[in-house]
Amino acid sequence: MTDWTSGYVAGIDYTFDFHRQLTPALLGFTATAQGLRHGLDGENLTYCELGCGQGFSANLLAAANPHIEFHAMDFSPSHIAGARDLAQEAALENIRFHERSFEDFGETSGLPASFDIIALHGVYSWVSQENRQHILRFIADRLKPGGLVYASCNTQPGWAAAMPLRRILMARAEQGRGTLPERIGEALSYARQLAAAGGGYFERNPAVAARLDHMASMPENYVAHEYFNQDWTPFFFEDLAAELGRAKLSFAGSVSLMDNLDCVRFAPQQRALLDSESDPLRREGLRDVLLNEHFRTDVFVKGRRAHTPRGGIGAWFATPLALIRPYHGGMLKFHHRGQDVPLEQADYAPVLQALGRGPATVRGLLDQGAFGTMEWGAITRMLTVLAGAGQIAPALPLEGLESRTAACRAFNRAVCKRAEESDALCHLASPVTGGGVGLDRFEQLFLLARSEGLETPAEWADLAWRILAPQGQRLQHDGRVLETEEENLALLRARAGNFAARRLPLCESLGVTLEDSSQPAAQLQDAAA
Repeated sequence: MTDWTSGYVAGIDYTFDFHRQLTPALLGFTATAQGLRHGLDGENLTYCELGCGQGFSANLLAAANPHIEFHAMDFSPSHIAGARDLAQEAALENIRFHERSFEDFGETSGLPASFDIIALHGVYSWVSQENRQHILRFIADRLKPGGLVYASCNTQPGWAAAMPLRRILMARAEQGRGTLPERIGEALSYARQLAAAGGGYFERNPAVAARLDHMASMPENYVAHEYFNQDWTPFFFEDLAAELGRAKLSFAGSVSLMDNLDCVRFAPQQRALLDSESDPLRREGLRDVLLNEHFRTDVFVKGRRAHTPRGGIGAWFATPLALIRPYHGGMLKFHHRGQDVPLEQADYAPVLQALGRGPATVRGLLDQGAFGTMEWGAITRMLTVLAGAGQIAPALPLEGLESRTAACRAFNRAVCKRAEESDALCHLASPVTGGGVGLDRFEQLFLLARSEGLETPAEWADLAWRILAPQGQRLQHDGRVLETEEENLALLRARAGNFAARRLPLCESLGVTLEDSSQPAAQLQDAAA
């Protein structure tokens, strides 16, 4: 490791994931669902991501939210260079990437005086205490009053048993020779040998052995950045809240929306214990103990302002929602933390069917009678569960949809063109939700074929095969690599047909297309009307 890394892994680049928790509309929805006011429905909004990694999330969000000015920083030159390349390919004009350290980022020229959102995903637990102080200073100086901070971190007590495992892995990697991936691979092999030899630590902590086995299926760049940094701090929540409190931040809630519903998370006896704790921060820490929490995705606010009861209802009324997972009728099962979440089909089916016709505000759903005779508390609880389960998502207002659609189209075309060579980018931008929609490489190639005038799923599959075959790419089915052209084409055509029937209609309703037409926007306007 070299000095400029401050102990952070630099021998292997980070993943290209999209992290939906960073989505502005979702952050605002989190505040609304917790009864808090926010200013994310205003104008001239600014957003800063600290430690943006490859910058894919920042680029996607900039495309889906052209009304927001984005800034994103990372210490890695290769990360920033790649992020700038994609921004240029997508013709994004509302994002700037900065290769800076946490220590000197605040001195960067061209930054806004203040930000409405400052976000850190996969950063705060993985940097030194000194860098955390630089981050806190930046937040204290640059976050607007009323602004939101999103921060994810590893959490105690869920990581307590695995902390010795990380120490074993780190020590072994430091002793090894070769490249960082080689040393990580050897360290993992050594830990598995210890577990197989009947080591008492692994025998008495079976979850650690399971974690070690799971690491074998993870991408090596994720494993490197998760486990092999010099600094790593799983926080007790009270300590995290106290640290962020020095930047005048107050806890607002979790972006993992169902984590805010005690009636979903806990049994009656556990809820009684929680109700007996009057201090809100200690109560949140007690929740982590009851859940053996290992990872948190939290929103904090600078200047906590609660809605009045009437104001809170008004904020809900104005919230647009969109369907992001197809619903064809019938009963759905909702799960959270390994437990079933009880929702009645008679309650959620009319809502999902209404949103299947297009995005609508909560007030619009009420006017349509989608909630039947449900009480208000049951309505907001159900909507929170549906959003937390990924069945629906907060959406953006109809105003500005045309410019968002154009920006998303350019970004999505750039991503799909990259699918000709790689499967690294697995999300496209939605002008409806202001967030991402997961689409694999094949689905992106099908969209690309469709944008080039090919009309049938068979034609889309043929184009995909013409791209994949010269690269030596072969599909897998039932654990077997398909070797012949006929087999590969047959599976591609089946996948294209399934995409056309199931996924494409949803993509169109969310504005995730590559065609140079106003059709998606017109459909949404009709639905809103």
